[in-house]
Amino acid sequence: MSDTVIPMSALLQTDLGSLPLLARGKVRDIYALGDDQLLFIATDRLSAFDHVLATGIPDKGRILTQLSLFWFDFLKDLVPNHLVTADITSYPAHLQPFAAQLEGRSMIVKRAQMFPVECVVRGYISGSGWKDYRATGSICGIPLAAGLRESDQLPQPIFTPAAKINTGGHDENISFDTMVAHIGAESAEALRTLTLDIYAKASAHAATKGLILADTKFEFGLIDGVITLADEVLTPDSSRYWPAASYHPGGAQPSFDKQFVRDYLESIHWNKQAPAPALPEEVAIRTREKYLEAFYLITGRTSLFA
Repeated sequence: MSDTVIPMSALLQTDLGSLPLLARGKVRDIYALGDDQLLFIATDRLSAFDHVLATGIPDKGRILTQLSLFWFDFLKDLVPNHLVTADITSYPAHLQPFAAQLEGRSMIVKRAQMFPVECVVRGYISGSGWKDYRATGSICGIPLAAGLRESDQLPQPIFTPAAKINTGGHDENISFDTMVAHIGAESAEALRTLTLDIYAKASAHAATKGLILADTKFEFGLIDGVITLADEVLTPDSSRYWPAASYHPGGAQPSFDKQFVRDYLESIHWNKQAPAPALPEEVAIRTREKYLEAFYLITGRTSLFA
């Protein structure tokens, strides 16, 4: 299949018969595979302003999965990950009838005891960090110099964790001391160091591809007592990538994500309450193109379907 040919429809929800469904998130459907493994499937669902939209983005789940697989491999010497396999020909026999839903967008992973925090690292001041800085002169309690502009590079990357402690779809920014109180000093220190190390390696790679990795977030868990990288990693859904060639601090930057979707939803003055609206075809197409562009640049591949 050519990447330039838009499939007729997006996969918005999976159905794997009697296989136990553990969770249906904004993007991923997670199924149980025995006591020690999970099946992750990235659908083409798209969320904006904490609502899943009526329109999906064809191939988005494949793009996210293939990017995560690239980064898991790229980072494997720095941190272990939870991947078992993404080769559907090696999946258990009872999954083979569902190959059309699994191909390119799924992976079997080890179950992990997840830390209840998102490990956020910011190399540039943007998004909620910019809002926090304008209001307090700090980001998540970390004081910064006066006079910074939106999208300025920070003197050094900062670690700003968020706690997964509510049910409303929002993660709550917390201080490092609060993180320590949640998970203990040893684990908190280890996650902070690992997050900053991964960011350094990933942002250096992105720079060679003409990209700025402005910020990103990771999730970690314990597998056999070892801190392990889990969930998705360094995708446009979890990271803010900017084209380096057009970088100009002092305002928002173009990014490789759902910017077109947010802009459209703002233009129609949606009240950000359910039900979320559908998207015009041209907005969905342009959004797909931005995700694909990020994939091509980061991985160096020429086709999603290779």
